[in-house]
Amino acid sequence: MPAQLGLPDPFVMLDGRRVSTPKQWSNERRPELKALFQHYMYGALPPKPDKMRFEVQAEYGDALGGKATVKLVRVRCGDEGAPEINLVLFLPNGRRGRLPVFLAMNFCGNHALLSDARIPLTRGWLYDSCKGCVGGHATEAARGSQAADWPLERILERGYALAAFCTSDIDSDRKDVSDGIYQWLARRTGNQALAEPAHRGTIAAWAWGYQRCVDYLVQDSRIDPRRIAVVGHSRNGKTALLAAALDERIALAIPHQAGCGGTAPSRGQIGESVKRINDSFPHWFNAEFKKFNEQPERTPFDQHCLVALCAPRPVLFSNAVEDQWANPNGQFEILKAADAVYRFLKADGLAAKDMPEPGRLVKSRLGYYIRPGKHSMTADDWGVFLEFADAQLGRGH
Repeated sequence: MPAQLGLPDPFVMLDGRRVSTPKQWSNERRPELKALFQHYMYGALPPKPDKMRFEVQAEYGDALGGKATVKLVRVRCGDEGAPEINLVLFLPNGRRGRLPVFLAMNFCGNHALLSDARIPLTRGWLYDSCKGCVGGHATEAARGSQAADWPLERILERGYALAAFCTSDIDSDRKDVSDGIYQWLARRTGNQALAEPAHRGTIAAWAWGYQRCVDYLVQDSRIDPRRIAVVGHSRNGKTALLAAALDERIALAIPHQAGCGGTAPSRGQIGESVKRINDSFPHWFNAEFKKFNEQPERTPFDQHCLVALCAPRPVLFSNAVEDQWANPNGQFEILKAADAVYRFLKADGLAAKDMPEPGRLVKSRLGYYIRPGKHSMTADDWGVFLEFADAQLGRGH
């Protein structure tokens, strides 16, 4: 691959031809970029299962003091032994019509979002840094441990539903263990290379999980299938953006503080580098991406091309001033570079030439927000997510 010190031109195809029409973008360049990202960086997403089953395990209409209904859904992704996603759906009571929904992947289990004993403890491996988790597993002390950062009442009062699932239902976030979708595929096919930690591409697996949850949401009678927004923080933000880029059923993406491998450029050495992220988390990306550790300028794309795959759908990058590891300035440059594709497709892009001051939301089709503080997702961040979704999807209430 030839070195390109600047961000590659999203309109120049791998063979040197230049995209000249929206039809060529849709029929040629977009499929090419999807293939390039999967081959050289994330790894191929697992195939959609031939057999998908959705089982409503329980439904409780008295949550949050009667303000909400909690629906517990098991998404079965194939035959016996295939991954099962435990999806929790929080729905506002008293709302007519189909609801817009935020679909989010969480680190610490669905039980951490609300202290309600009817929400099952996550069965898979969890970080010991998750409150109430011991030896990689949740205990009763974990219930509601992250409720302050997931303001359910505020989300539901604005007329949105929230659907959530845990990373470990798909593949646990461990560089030396493959216990999810890739391990199942390896056993099923006899190809153990699929589960190799340095090659399997856990972010691609998690993106596959988002897509399987979308499979359920588009057929739920309470959900508006045209207003599905995906949200993720940090590594989960990287995943949310990839899922949206590869699945046009997703109407809006909010990758929050997603940094290198997500919303920040691979080129340059501001914040986390390609080598550092591959050395620290070898399971996140495939083996091909590690070949670019010393020369990321040889990648035939950068993250503005991933955003361009979402065009003309809205995307919000949100950051924190003290989180320079995630390169918030570089993320703004990524949006500026993706803007040309949005304009080419006759959609609004980024309505700002310079980074906004902290606390001001740029809520154009390509949105940007930076606040004081550190690497975290807070209730106040959700206020920004709601404001952006209102502007781009229409108010939920």
